[in-house]
Amino acid sequence: MSGLYLHFAKRPEDLHRLSWREFETLLFRIFQSQGFTCELGPGSNDGGVDVRLLQRDPLGDILTLVQAKRYAPKNKINMSAVAALHGVADVEAAQKSIFVTTSSYLPSARRFAGRTRIPMTLATSADVRDWCRDASEGIIRDKSKLVTPQAVSLLLQNLAYRDPRIVHASIGYSVIMNQFAIVLKETKHAALLMIIPSRTISDDGYGQRGYEVPEIGPACLERLKADTVFRAKRSVHNGKVSYWSGQNLYFPWDGVPRLFDLY
Repeated sequence: MSGLYLHFAKRPEDLHRLSWREFETLLFRIFQSQGFTCELGPGSNDGGVDVRLLQRDPLGDILTLVQAKRYAPKNKINMSAVAALHGVADVEAAQKSIFVTTSSYLPSARRFAGRTRIPMTLATSADVRDWCRDASEGIIRDKSKLVTPQAVSLLLQNLAYRDPRIVHASIGYSVIMNQFAIVLKETKHAALLMIIPSRTISDDGYGQRGYEVPEIGPACLERLKADTVFRAKRSVHNGKVSYWSGQNLYFPWDGVPRLFDLY
């Protein structure tokens, strides 16, 4: 997802090339990354609201309603569209509303938004570009926080031997090699993994063929480096979870020692 944020942070003009549903989903993910509790509308019969944001506040929850219009630049938003969002916000007793478009707003729409009782923000591709940049930077900050020795040490302390957060990939073409990793964080579609070392439990006496298991002790912290942490695509097929790094396919390790063969 971070790659997508970076793309639109650099090329906001491509936003109108998304389908209307992809645009709504992108906004949903952006607001999620900002810490909002979000609800993505069904895409049709949504009552004029594409995303609902719930922000926790010491004085009570703040409900913000979001309407997204993925339009070509020449199709400008008029007053009736923003008035409809204001009407829904009033009915739902929302505290704020945000209208987001890949186009722009006619003067009548801006005048109406400036007079609404419920504060309304009119956002364009330029705003989404800034949100994508902030979301991308937030992911980077989140990543560095997750891979601190303290965070990894706490995770390792809570790992069981057959923990689904320990994953394995078989690598190599003419040889058989193993790569183990742990899942630092995951969402429905993505995960942050960290490679961990393996430990040989038996071999042929030459270290060329044998069996190994993941090392989940202090050696993980000793090998903690920036290039051992990477993002992977998370998928579920027939109830089985997998993680695709772009090079290797990882599955939860079942606790069985894995064969390596370097001959």
